Amino acid sequence: MNKTAPSQTSRVREVPVNTAGLYEKRRKVYARSVSGVFDNWRWIMVWVTQALFYGFCWMDWGGRQAVLFHLVERKFYIFGMVFWPQDAIYLAILLVISAYALFLVTAIGGRLFCGYACPQTVYTEIFMWIERKVEGERPARMKLDAQPMTARKFRLKLLKHLLWAVVAVWTGLTFVGYFTPIRELMAAIRTLSLGGWEIFWICFYSAFLYMMAGFMREQMCKYLCPYARFQGVMFDPDTLIISYDPERGEPRGPRRKNAGNEGRPLGDCIDCHICVQVCPTGIDIRQGLQLECIACAACIDACDEVMDKVNLPRGLIRYSTENALARHYSARDILAHLMRPRTLLYAGILLVIVAATSWSLVTRIPLKVDVIRDRAMLYREADDEQIENVFRLHVMNTDEKPHRYSITVGGIEGIGIVGEKTVEVPAASNKSFVVVASAKDGAAPKGSNKILFEIRAAENGAIAVQEKSTFFMP
Repeated sequence: MNKTAPSQTSRVREVPVNTAGLYEKRRKVYARSVSGVFDNWRWIMVWVTQALFYGFCWMDWGGRQAVLFHLVERKFYIFGMVFWPQDAIYLAILLVISAYALFLVTAIGGRLFCGYACPQTVYTEIFMWIERKVEGERPARMKLDAQPMTARKFRLKLLKHLLWAVVAVWTGLTFVGYFTPIRELMAAIRTLSLGGWEIFWICFYSAFLYMMAGFMREQMCKYLCPYARFQGVMFDPDTLIISYDPERGEPRGPRRKNAGNEGRPLGDCIDCHICVQVCPTGIDIRQGLQLECIACAACIDACDEVMDKVNLPRGLIRYSTENALARHYSARDILAHLMRPRTLLYAGILLVIVAATSWSLVTRIPLKVDVIRDRAMLYREADDEQIENVFRLHVMNTDEKPHRYSITVGGIEGIGIVGEKTVEVPAASNKSFVVVASAKDGAAPKGSNKILFEIRAAENGAIAVQEKSTFFMP
């Protein structure tokens, strides 16, 4: 098959697909430190996400842990709300909201989540910071790894791994502290009385973090993370991505003092490879969009710094879109194309789901009731020609304060409750009890008849639930 030669006027490089890269031995990435606007934003996100993660489990709310997924009690506490297993629908809705939010963010700004908020990125950034403080900058780390094992190298490596282990173990403890109350967990550690599952998950999560942030790093993003594989279907030519401008940058070449360009004009790219050196996944952004790019924008900060030093305009590498590069859009044009039917649809669906869920949470009644017929007998005959059916009521008070509930029943003429008609349930707890419903023989047709239990809080009439059941007549 004949291949058509590329146009001489095109400055866009054609990069072959590197299939061998999937099988070659890993080359360790020594990421160079960088400073700039996007690096500052990354560290802001590191501080924000870790302050929330490490802090929420220590916050108190109404005499208990503010955020607690208590598996033993089978209750989730999130500030003033208590969720029970019957509230699993909210978990499904949360997953749907997360999916649409991811679709929206990706359609607009590419892999922004990966670059700034993904736990893998955040903890890798923390571990790399420790590595730089202990072993030095990129050249020092490369030189240290190339040396044979000496007392100094052993000391530095040991200190680095000890600090990594401290971060990993503390993170594992915090993680488990969201499922076992954190203060109880710390007390159990002091008394050496941890349960088996706590020990397992602390060790597992700590080892997992230690391995992923300390050793796997870019391998996790390149080979294990599924997001990198399907991100392409959410991109389009108007999605913001980290972009190298080939029209401005090509042909590449170094700038030497007191030297000409040897008869050929050069682009703005001086081919310093600093954009490659700062990349945490070790790619060359000048080869175009690649699935390994996590949109951390470290290359933008590095390139802008180089452009300042050589007195050239910033933005050789920048956030842009394929259409913007091809059609030379202005910033206003780029912004206008971000609001397109696809993103508006995602935003509209997301807004509707969030609004409906918020309304449901605000107006939900903090009471749940299950009514179960006694399976031991269909009915029993009592004095005065009364027919009795026995039920077990399971009342769940999901409020943060105790309530006394009154119980009534209707659906059959003259039907009522025999015995105690009220029950008191403590805050955020449940209670099961037996209720006997009685009706006069012949008040309803033979067989099964629909009845309706109503459970209402005595202190607040708005807290009421109705539950259907059946009453059997002989």
